[in-house]
Amino acid sequence: MRSVIYYKLDLRAKLCLLTACVLLQGLPASAQTSPEVSAATPTVVTAAAPRPLPSAPKTLIGLYYDPVQGASSNDLVGRALSSNGELAAARLDVERARARLRQAGLRPNPTVDFEQTTGRLTGSGGESETSVGVSLPLELGGQRRRRIELARAELEATEAEIADRERRLAGEVRALYAEALGAIRELETTDGLNKLDLQTTVVVQVRVSEGESAPIELNLLRVEVDRLRSRRALVEGRLRSALIRLKSLAGVPADEPLRLRESLAAPGHTAPPATLDSAIEIALRTRPDLRLARLTEEVAQAGFRLARAQGSPDVTAFSRYTISKSAFDETPVGVLRDKDKLLTFGVSVGIPVFNKNQGAKAEAAVAVTQARTRREFLEAVVRSEVASAYARYEAARAALFTFEQGVIERSNDNIKTIRAAYELGAFSITELIAEQRRFVDSQREYTEALSEQYRAIADLQSAVGTPVIKEDR
Repeated sequence: MRSVIYYKLDLRAKLCLLTACVLLQGLPASAQTSPEVSAATPTVVTAAAPRPLPSAPKTLIGLYYDPVQGASSNDLVGRALSSNGELAAARLDVERARARLRQAGLRPNPTVDFEQTTGRLTGSGGESETSVGVSLPLELGGQRRRRIELARAELEATEAEIADRERRLAGEVRALYAEALGAIRELETTDGLNKLDLQTTVVVQVRVSEGESAPIELNLLRVEVDRLRSRRALVEGRLRSALIRLKSLAGVPADEPLRLRESLAAPGHTAPPATLDSAIEIALRTRPDLRLARLTEEVAQAGFRLARAQGSPDVTAFSRYTISKSAFDETPVGVLRDKDKLLTFGVSVGIPVFNKNQGAKAEAAVAVTQARTRREFLEAVVRSEVASAYARYEAARAALFTFEQGVIERSNDNIKTIRAAYELGAFSITELIAEQRRFVDSQREYTEALSEQYRAIADLQSAVGTPVIKEDR
């Protein structure tokens, strides 16, 4: 009995010493590479010839995350609003609308007429007439005023459309930011488990060498290590993909490093409204796309008024100055010459007999009805979007509360207890691996809940239509 106790204490001392060496100095040189293992012919590890340990993955979290100098979601939203090429091109529509407004206020140009009449070609050389006239179209029925109203409404609608583009762009940036943060958290969790598994592998390898454990335990643990490394590669690939798309939206050069600053547990968003009713009220009042729908209805109404005004008769006022010369050869007193100077005033009025602008009026009336229908439908959609985002936000909060109150803490305690008990020989390696997989699943689900809450807050902010950028403090 004494010899057995002495052997156990000696083995534990060796394990503690070897684990301390791993923690302080890293893995030995023989553990830097791991040979390929064929799935068809698995390698059996024996106590006499232990298989080299797989190398620990280098921690790359610092390449993607910096809680001090990294970029927040608001930083990237602001950069996207100022650097996104598609948005910059869309903003030029505002300048075009302003040019149309300027054009709408211009009055029609006058027309100058010059006319020369001669009788030389017809045998009446003494006959000639020269006239110069000016005509000016008159816009009746308030056509110019209606035209200006239409152009001004179109300008406001264009500005609202740009604001809605900015809202949607901010939502896309924040969604990608949440995806990247979720990948960073999962990558960090996977790295931590991988390091623990490598340390446990050292312990198991010593046990196999001492004859305390079967070689299959080391093989099973190596499979788990490789599985975590494979998962880590997939998560890192997803993270890099999200960062590439984030750079593209924010206008960040591809070769410029991008590190994130926020965490999923502390979103840098404006606090959501306290109740669903208040959120809907704010959305109906501030959503830029809803404002665009209302302005589009005003544009349609202005177009209808302009169509009615354009149904008025065309009136043109004119004035003409005429000099007329004539000669009479066969008279008793010889050749008689006459010269007249005339000044003419008049008005030309078009008679709306056939074209009364009927088609344009009918089209404008339908456009008003169409714009009103779309605005009413969009109001219903806005209510639905706000309610959906608010429901997701409340569900995510409830899920996180459950995770934080019981699941995560108990899962951490379970994995620590079973790992310690395994080192003492109370559990098998399969039980440790099973508990570790449950821990990984819990952490992944917790990350999904955090990401869902982050996205739900971002979607709720976008659905409500609050300012796209919150000032960082």
